Amino acid sequence: MKICKIKMIWEDGIWHTEAEEGVGLVLESGSFDALVERVRMALPEMLELNFGYSGPVQIVFETERIDVLGAA
Repeated sequence: MKICKIKMIWEDGIWHTEAEEGVGLVLESGSFDALVERVRMALPEMLELNFGYSGPVQIVFETERIDVLGAA
């Protein structure tokens, strides 16, 4: 089973992804749940197209929120 770590980052009002090196998954959305679904749809397809992998995939989601306070 392939395990992929996907970091979900909230920054400037948008959720976006950072995938582990080599996967190349770059997605964004205004909604966390919508982005999770986009990852679930896109990741298996990307792994098959880019690496020829078509087996089961476990996705480990990590979240991060970036806030800038006191910016002029």
